[in-house]
Amino acid sequence: MKFIATPVKGMNDFLPADMRLREHVLGLIKETYATYGFDQIETPVMEHIENLTGKQGGENEKLIFKILKRGRELEKGLESGELSDEGLRYDLTVPLARYYSNNKNNLPTPLKAMQIGSVWRADKPQKGRFRQFTQCDIDIIGDSSIMAEIELIAATARMLTRIFSEVGIKEFTVHINDRRILKAMAAYAGFTPEQYDDVFITLDKMDKIGLEGVKETLLKREYPAEAVEKYVSLFEKIQPGLQCKEFCSSTCGEFLEEKIPGNLDVIMNSVSCMIDPSVHLQFDPTLVRGMSYYTGTIFEITIDGYNFSIAGGGRYDDMIGRFSNQPACACGFSIGFERIVTILKDLGWKEPEGSRKRMAFLVEEKAEPAKLQEVFAKATALRQEGAVVTVQPLKKNAKFQVETLEKNGYTEIKKVYNDTQL
Repeated sequence: MKFIATPVKGMNDFLPADMRLREHVLGLIKETYATYGFDQIETPVMEHIENLTGKQGGENEKLIFKILKRGRELEKGLESGELSDEGLRYDLTVPLARYYSNNKNNLPTPLKAMQIGSVWRADKPQKGRFRQFTQCDIDIIGDSSIMAEIELIAATARMLTRIFSEVGIKEFTVHINDRRILKAMAAYAGFTPEQYDDVFITLDKMDKIGLEGVKETLLKREYPAEAVEKYVSLFEKIQPGLQCKEFCSSTCGEFLEEKIPGNLDVIMNSVSCMIDPSVHLQFDPTLVRGMSYYTGTIFEITIDGYNFSIAGGGRYDDMIGRFSNQPACACGFSIGFERIVTILKDLGWKEPEGSRKRMAFLVEEKAEPAKLQEVFAKATALRQEGAVVTVQPLKKNAKFQVETLEKNGYTEIKKVYNDTQL
């Protein structure tokens, strides 16, 4: 048998320098979210297949890594055609809904939860998109007010400002919309509720195919030409600095509750008082979000120069009730951790000044026992002061050894011989 050294496609090995960057970013995420009152929880990497295929995850349900049944159960599955009873989670939201339903009696209300963990999707790998990747979520369960949206957006914007300031990025855009506005626009144009999800999937591709491409796609799907024309014309009214109330008054008619545009404006105005002024808040009626479980406000964050979002989320008030007889309102924000790390690496991220000192002692092979003890005593004292210290034998190719240590962040490297003063 020939063993293969490379990782499975779409999954990664991480070198020590990669892990320092990743751990640094994770530290900023945890530290920032903790100041907003979010507590860290954890859910299993596997979920019941029924939970994952409950028509709540949109296109992601087509990307599930399913796990085969075992033993006699597999034999039965071969007869029935049901080969899987479990699957790897494709996001952290569905597991959170199950978690809350199972543990709600021991949890506070509202619950402000932070989750960080790996998820898996059988996707086509590309830059910033992998089959196994880390996802970071914050969710508020049990708060039906717009305060949940305000907290989530403000916390995430603050966290990203901290992270991206280390590579000189000050500006990014928070796009905000509401699924109820999307539905009202579709109803106003003449589509039926059964057609909404398909129409929204097409609209979600607008950044790639343009408004004309949306029109052509909907017509090819044989939707009524009159409805398509009316629907597309609504998006021609989008202008920079668009106000939600103004837009909705001419595009949603009687199909939208009056309070919804007002709430969106309050959310945006409140968040703007809490975040860095260089962060842009934008009402974006083209924003869809792919998950069909969203029921209200939705949001997404982008950075100029990158063709992918770096965070997204929204309100999903109906999901948790599907796991129990006690419904609970919920709202969450998910951060594209791998994409953030990709951007930082592209821009040459370096460990901030003030990080822990990293020092190496390279000891000659003929060092006497007393010198070895002196080196280890010195290393212990430095570690107690908070430094990172490694002790290694001095290699013949010392130049390469030093260069390797420098690449791994060691700023002080000392070669130690029997007569070296420490």
